[in-house]
Amino acid sequence: MEMYQTGLQPIQIIIKSIQNMKTLYMTTVLLFTIHAASAQVAIGKTSINGNNTILDFNDSSSNTNGIILPAIADKSTALASTAANNHGTFIFDKSDNRIKMYENGNWVSLSDDTGDGTEITNHPNSSPEKGKGVIIGAQSSSAKGVLVLESNNKALILPRISKPEINVKSPYPGMMCYDTDSMSLAVYDGARWNYWK
Repeated sequence: MEMYQTGLQPIQIIIKSIQNMKTLYMTTVLLFTIHAASAQVAIGKTSINGNNTILDFNDSSSNTNGIILPAIADKSTALASTAANNHGTFIFDKSDNRIKMYENGNWVSLSDDTGDGTEITNHPNSSPEKGKGVIIGAQSSSAKGVLVLESNNKALILPRISKPEINVKSPYPGMMCYDTDSMSLAVYDGARWNYWK
C-alpha cells in the first residue's frame, strides 16, 4: 500500500488531509474577503474604467440609459439615524417633484423648478423588495439606501450620455447621468433636464 511507504500512519494521513483542507478553506475565505473589499462592478459592459472605480456603467456613444433615483414621499425616511452617514444621498422627492441631494445636514435641490412626478404616480413600483438594499464595496454599511457604495478610494462613474435632452426619448423622473456634451451632471425632474457643473 502506497500510504505506508511515506512513513505516515493512516491517522496521520487523515490529520494532514484535514489540515490541508483547513488551509485551503481559510485561503479561499481570505481571497474572497479581499476581493469583496475591493469590489468593482461594471453594468452594461465587460470592464471597468480605471482602478479607482467602484461602479461603472455602459459608456458607449449610443448609450441612452441612466440611473433612476428612488422616488420618496417622505424624505426623512430616506435618512440613516447618524447624520454623517447621509451625505451624498440622492432622491426624487415626490412631495415637491424635485431631485435632491443630502449635503452638510440639508437637502439641496438639484432641480431648477418644480418637476413633474405624474409618471411615478401612473406607474408606481409595486415590487416586494425587502431588506436594506445592495451594498457594494463593504460587507455592511450604516448608511440607508437602495444602493450604497462604500469606499475610501473608489468612485462612481455615472452612465455617460451625449445630449440626454435630445437622445433619451422617454426619460423617467429621477433619472441621472453625465452629459458628455456639456460635461456636467444631468438630472431629469419629470419636466426638464437640469445640469450641474
